[in-house]
Amino acid sequence: MEHSPTAKGKSKTPALDSFGRDLTERARNDELDPVIGRCDEIERVVQVLSRRTKNNPVLLGEPGVGKTAIVEGLAQRIIENSIPSVLRDKRLVVLDLAMMVAGTKYRGQFEERIKAVMTEVRRSKNVILFIDELHTLVGAGGAEGAIDASNVLKPALSRGEIQCIGATTLDEYRKFIEKDGALERRFQSVMVEPPSRDDTVAILKGLRGRYEAHHKISYTDEALESAVDLSIKYINGRFLPDKAIDVIDEAGARLRLQTMTPPPDVSELDQQIAAMDKLKEDAVANQDFELAAKRRDEAYQLRTKREEALSEWREAEGEENSGAIVDHEIIAETISKMTGVPVTNLGKEEAERLLQMEAELGITVINQGRAIEAISKAVRRSRSGLKDPNRPAGSFLFLGPSGVGKTWLSKQLAKFMFGDEESLLTFDMSDYMEKHNASRLVGSPPGYVGYDEGGQLTEQVRRRPYSVILFDEVEKAHPDVFNMLLQIMEEGRLVDSLGRNIDFRNSIIIMTSNIGSHLIREGGGVGFTTSEEQTTQKIETGIMDEVNRFFRPEFLNRLDDIIPFNPLAKSDLYRIIDLELGKVEQRLATKKLVLHLSDTARDFVIEKGFNPEYGARPLRRTIERFVEDALAEELLRGNLPEGSLVEMSKEEDGEGLSFSAISPEAGKDDSDEAGGPKAEPDKPAATED
Repeated sequence: MEHSPTAKGKSKTPALDSFGRDLTERARNDELDPVIGRCDEIERVVQVLSRRTKNNPVLLGEPGVGKTAIVEGLAQRIIENSIPSVLRDKRLVVLDLAMMVAGTKYRGQFEERIKAVMTEVRRSKNVILFIDELHTLVGAGGAEGAIDASNVLKPALSRGEIQCIGATTLDEYRKFIEKDGALERRFQSVMVEPPSRDDTVAILKGLRGRYEAHHKISYTDEALESAVDLSIKYINGRFLPDKAIDVIDEAGARLRLQTMTPPPDVSELDQQIAAMDKLKEDAVANQDFELAAKRRDEAYQLRTKREEALSEWREAEGEENSGAIVDHEIIAETISKMTGVPVTNLGKEEAERLLQMEAELGITVINQGRAIEAISKAVRRSRSGLKDPNRPAGSFLFLGPSGVGKTWLSKQLAKFMFGDEESLLTFDMSDYMEKHNASRLVGSPPGYVGYDEGGQLTEQVRRRPYSVILFDEVEKAHPDVFNMLLQIMEEGRLVDSLGRNIDFRNSIIIMTSNIGSHLIREGGGVGFTTSEEQTTQKIETGIMDEVNRFFRPEFLNRLDDIIPFNPLAKSDLYRIIDLELGKVEQRLATKKLVLHLSDTARDFVIEKGFNPEYGARPLRRTIERFVEDALAEELLRGNLPEGSLVEMSKEEDGEGLSFSAISPEAGKDDSDEAGGPKAEPDKPAATED
């Protein structure tokens, strides 16, 4: 509770002291942060306060732009006497409406409190009330048969008996204050815009001393500039200077906490003390008081030793912390933690991994070198900081028939970048074929069900701004969806139904389409292709003709690359089978079983599982049908003991796969008969591969 600085003994404004906080008193005690800049806004507030009537300014601006700081700056000017004489010796008091409402159980109690405050303000003649979140006046204390705070204040405001400064956001002002014309006309609007980049840097430099004293560290000028630049780039939906101040505050806490862990010898002494106390309690329980006294003395010595070690560590920590510096790298790490976007400089290990990206993706994505190369280049541009800062990290259109690896490459890219295929945000465009479905991506319009829930696309990207976004079968989408994609690809942002800017600049946009896939199927395949005259160039030309006929030019011009996927050759299918069988082998490894398929078995799986029209997808079902189902039955029958080698080959009638299980005992007997341990049971499998 704050008291008037002029009060001696009993306060002249007890109600105001109970429900308010005196900013001028706090400014006199140097408890307010310095206010840098904002001279124009403070002058405008002083100008309105100096009017004869309607002398009540209301500060309007987005959250975090510094509305409250302007009022604190006014309080500091009052204390410094750097203000017109009409406002000298004024008290600037923050009125806490929540405290006034709290505990008012009966009708009239709230009105009684606010009337008492108004009476004290009227009598004192030197009090200016500040109501932060002015919109809370509307409805505050209102109940059935009662009037709210705004209606209690209106007459006094219009007569000029009290002066009031308000602060609220533009949305809340429009929603609550403007609807009440009688209340709105009693206030004069003062617009507060976010400060510029240079002004924000100056604000941080002015606040630097307060945060250095709190965290016991220091900030470099480069760190303050980085906090502003990186917060502008990566923290969306919030405003300067608030978001930049949050960054330096959290960076200071991050560095401070890194030096607060006690040394290992203190932790070791804690364990010894706990053990000694336990021994003392055991001795007391056994009524061996001589031993208990000895253990007590030993525990006391350990505690003394611990206090000495802790004191030495604290002194050393104080000296060390005096040199602890927040630099650009710590600011970047902090923003990475806050946003989930990798902002830090590339480490040697990550840089080497990015340089080997094509090789790593090529292990699991078969025969799609061009697509892998284009994606890899986009990721390297993004992570090295060379991409266009106002566009997504990459925008690609994948073309090809079903089953050649378009979605699979997207999953492997998400796994490469985030360690998890689930990090891929997938949207099936067949769900957005109608006009009313298209709005689900950004959220329902006002008045429709689900308006407050946000969009299916925008909400996911808000939570995971660093992501791979897949729009599957994009040609099925409604034209309104293409209009949204144009904005994403050109400007790297999208406005949702709530008016928020959603940032796509750190996302990779991948769209798949089956347009022209019949040309690829006819021009390539598994040995049984069409005439040799259909070259790859002709196929791509035919595909692009169809793409140009279907998609608008402005859509195609915004893509980084249009990539036709290659058809799968027979050699590719062998590699795909190896990948699918690798998953089965991993599951069998938990049961200590080894699986091997002969070449005839592999040919059989390809023959039964590959269809040029559906690509490699049926291979998985074929492996499930002929390999996994048979293994499951034998496992349930108990015919596959642990350590067995399971060999599968094509049946003689060509209608299925047969397999034999070589138990470890049989393998050992075979080895003995062969004259040595070198003929291991899995040797034939390795040779056949």
